[in-house]
Amino acid sequence: MAYDEGLAQRIRETFEGQPGVVEKKMFGGIAFMVQGNMSVGVVGEELMVRVGPEGHEEALSQPHTRPMDFTGRPMKGFIYVEPEGIESDGDLQAWIDQGARHARTLPPK
Repeated sequence: MAYDEGLAQRIRETFEGQPGVVEKKMFGGIAFMVQGNMSVGVVGEELMVRVGPEGHEEALSQPHTRPMDFTGRPMKGFIYVEPEGIESDGDLQAWIDQGARHARTLPPK
């Protein structure tokens, strides 16, 4: 599956210069790992965000979000944000910050 390279580039620019961030192909798209843990990614045209179980319901209450159901079953702690929800750089930055913040709470891999 192809992914939105423009969105991936916007994410790269946000993470530029931050230590411990690595790109990895996964879920048919690309993921950005923070300290070895997935934080955000791009699948198709959507942003994938790891919000963690404790942030799951709050994230889904935001506009343009839905559960990550890549395997056909929703994955608790992961959401998709539709393109309309990340049109502005500020909105994209907020989701990236949330995903990176959660990844940093996990033990480094």
